[in-house]
Amino acid sequence: MSWRCGDGGVALTSTVVNPHDSNTDSDGSQTCAPRNPDGAIKVTVDVCRHVDDEVVAAMARLIPQLSSSNPPPGRCELEEIVASDATTLFVARQHDHIVGALTMVAFRIPTGMRTRIEDVVVDEAFRGRRVGEQLTRAALQAAQRMGAHSTDLTSRPSRPEANRLYTRMGFQRRDSNVYRYTP
Repeated sequence: MSWRCGDGGVALTSTVVNPHDSNTDSDGSQTCAPRNPDGAIKVTVDVCRHVDDEVVAAMARLIPQLSSSNPPPGRCELEEIVASDATTLFVARQHDHIVGALTMVAFRIPTGMRTRIEDVVVDEAFRGRRVGEQLTRAALQAAQRMGAHSTDLTSRPSRPEANRLYTRMGFQRRDSNVYRYTP
């Protein structure tokens, strides 16, 4: 039996769906996820505890939608992420299909426990339906349980929808410079 993300993990389900509020093709296949009047869809957010073919395939599909400069992680890299005490990979599912992912990094520094949200990605077909919000809320709840004093994230200015989401969720812009060193 293959393992699926969520076995033994935290599962958070939110947003009720009207199953009659969906778009279908002439052949009856669903082209868009069912929506509530506010645009939200029901997803289950799980902590990915093990990597299987489904997770590898989902990340191979999702990461190119986030970054064209970095290849998607393979099975080995995903296993490292899942095995690390410093990272938590969250996946969002709708009807047993992974439609989004988020990685949270947790670390202790002299001034306390900190967390960062990285690589939030939602499948293009499911954007604007609060999947990213549900992933982020799950990460924030986990960070709070860890005792994190704060949770940081970055978002490119070219992603206005994501920036509006984070502001709406209570994130505040920091008066700080972000530097990157690339050898």
